[in-house]
Amino acid sequence: MTERPQALFAMTAENVPLVFPSEVLARLRELVDIDPALAAEDLADPALADVLARTEILVTGWGCPRLDAAVLDRAPKLRAVLHSAGSVKGFATPEIWRRGIAVSSAAEANALPVAEYTLAMILLAGKDVFVRRERMRSERAFPGWGIVPGIGNHGRRVGVIGASRIGRKVIELLRPFDLAVSLTDPYVDEAGAAALGVPLVELDDLLRTSEIVTVHAPETPETRHLIGRRELALMPDGAVLVNTARGGLVDTDALVDELRTGRLTAVLDVTDPEPLPADSPLHDLPGAFVTPHLAGSQGNELARLGLAVVVEAERVVAGGAVAHPVAFEALERGA
Repeated sequence: MTERPQALFAMTAENVPLVFPSEVLARLRELVDIDPALAAEDLADPALADVLARTEILVTGWGCPRLDAAVLDRAPKLRAVLHSAGSVKGFATPEIWRRGIAVSSAAEANALPVAEYTLAMILLAGKDVFVRRERMRSERAFPGWGIVPGIGNHGRRVGVIGASRIGRKVIELLRPFDLAVSLTDPYVDEAGAAALGVPLVELDDLLRTSEIVTVHAPETPETRHLIGRRELALMPDGAVLVNTARGGLVDTDALVDELRTGRLTAVLDVTDPEPLPADSPLHDLPGAFVTPHLAGSQGNELARLGLAVVVEAERVVAGGAVAHPVAFEALERGA
């Protein structure tokens, strides 16, 4: 039997059984020699010196320590970092790529539940579910069986900000529905948008013409408060803002002011700051539907992230390239 390459978990210990439940862990252990009881949260720990010196594959996740030159010097055989979550920005350093170590992310797998959450919220927002539920709760009265003008998802205009993995997945999931979807993204050209099956428009035009706007851009210094007071003012009366990306993409104070007027409503799975302070008006405004950052992988969805790592490990062990590489150049404008 061929000797299995040494692997090591580098993540918060409590997350290992969540992301790698028994059946997923069993598949991983068929490929590599990895101890599920050993999850390194401090790779500078002298007790890890021996296993780190033999490690060829590092399985990272939430809570992974920073992989700088000092750590990598202790892992001379390392050839792949397989991340069982989305962004690697929190721990990855340029030294990884400088040494030719492959980096893979489960961001593609994590994009699906976020896109599913977004799809659900868009369809519910199109039926004005959030506002009307609040009205029923406050008035304690059923409004009757009459037709409600202005609601519904027949031809409703949806604007997608950002052709990220999640943004693209949202566009894909929206395709079967009778919605008019448009896209804005400075890194996508007309041909790229056409390949996605949507028209490409400028941000201001998207905001002016969309009844529902969903945000899927990365937060960088350039995109902080991408949706500010001026941009919110461009949105038509009754429009809905959905944010599952990063709270800092939206100017919270400006959004609160708009929500107080009742002109706009918002579905927010992320906030700025996060967590939301107990005294934030977003908790009480009837036009704000706020959830506690749960659009990403949760519960049984976490196993999908572990499976993504298993598939990548299969490729690495077989001598192939990872299927979902993270390029160093993409880090600057990525989430």
